Amino acid sequence: MKGNPQLIETLNSLLADELSAINQYIVHSEMCANWGYDKLHNRFEQRAISEMKHAEKLIARILFLEGTPIVSKLKEIHIGSDIPKQLEYDHAAEEGAIAAYNAAIKLAGDVNDFATREILEEILNDEDRHIDGIEELQDQISHMTLPIFLTTQVE
Repeated sequence: MKGNPQLIETLNSLLADELSAINQYIVHSEMCANWGYDKLHNRFEQRAISEMKHAEKLIARILFLEGTPIVSKLKEIHIGSDIPKQLEYDHAAEEGAIAAYNAAIKLAGDVNDFATREILEEILNDEDRHIDGIEELQDQISHMTLPIFLTTQVE
């Protein structure tokens, strides 16, 4: 099925966001593992895997719409030097993703591609859960202080 060119371009932009997020989360995950924060390592790794699944869905949809998935472009990646910076950068990435998915959902509706809109809505719900999880960790740090929080992240 030949898809709307503007929507395919938008899907490729979302794909670049997802591929960038995967890289950022994997680096943050491995930094946490290196520091001995296994719980954060696992949590960040699971978020990276979720983003991989989003990328897979976007690639499949672009192909279905007879587009070409562009996997060679990444957006800017921000690597935090400590846990609060990592969470700050991850939060910013998720905020950007949520805004981009909302705009893409509107575009998909405007071009009457409701199947694509449904896929994008599913991914948006995951992104909402991601930002909620990041905010939960940020709240824990603010309530406990960073040193106490970090003691809870060692297995």
